[in-house]
Amino acid sequence: MVHTEKHFKSSDLVTDIVIGMSDGLTVPFALAAGLSGAVHDTHIIVIAGLAEVAAGSIAMGLGGYLAGKTEIDHYMAEQKREEWEVDNLPEKEKEEVREIFAGMGMTEATQRQVVEEMAKDKEKWVDFMMRYELGLEKPDAKRARNSAMNIGLSYVVGGLVPLSPYFFSSTPADGLKYSAIITVICLFIFGFFKAKATGQNALGGAIRVMLIGSVAAAAAFFIARLFNA
Repeated sequence: MVHTEKHFKSSDLVTDIVIGMSDGLTVPFALAAGLSGAVHDTHIIVIAGLAEVAAGSIAMGLGGYLAGKTEIDHYMAEQKREEWEVDNLPEKEKEEVREIFAGMGMTEATQRQVVEEMAKDKEKWVDFMMRYELGLEKPDAKRARNSAMNIGLSYVVGGLVPLSPYFFSSTPADGLKYSAIITVICLFIFGFFKAKATGQNALGGAIRVMLIGSVAAAAAFFIARLFNA
């Protein structure tokens, strides 16, 4: 019998899409709902919504870029420090490697043999220390740029969903009604696939994401109505 292991490995792309799409669906939806309770012209809501989507996508994309750049800079700094330690404190580094292998259950003789072999290749030695001592994986050099694009575009796609009904509605009330229906359905679908991809309860994840977006929009709508009154 062949056993196939099924483990979800969250890729950077999936992570970026989840970040961008979740905010893109909820923030413009809440903004449009809030404006629907305060103004009587769908044109204003469309302009404000598009401005928010543009600004939000840039802000989110920049945040993704800075996060990716910080990850790369952190890795490079730690790598330089580890290279210096390998060059200047080799015995101490060998002892740290032996401790790692001891934790894996290797005998002392095996530890010494493997450590001496590893010490012959500085690059692999440093890579081993980065991964098993510091728990750091080498990030993609294009990670910052790709993250910015993925998050920004996902935000735009998500943000256009709640705004699209206002393009074809004569009143904010009608726009809000259709926007709520479309966005709640999209939030449910998005939450379902997000939870399924991460190995969580799909139905529970779908309901949770849908409720968060709905509560945010409802709060914005009633606060706008309150101040407008």
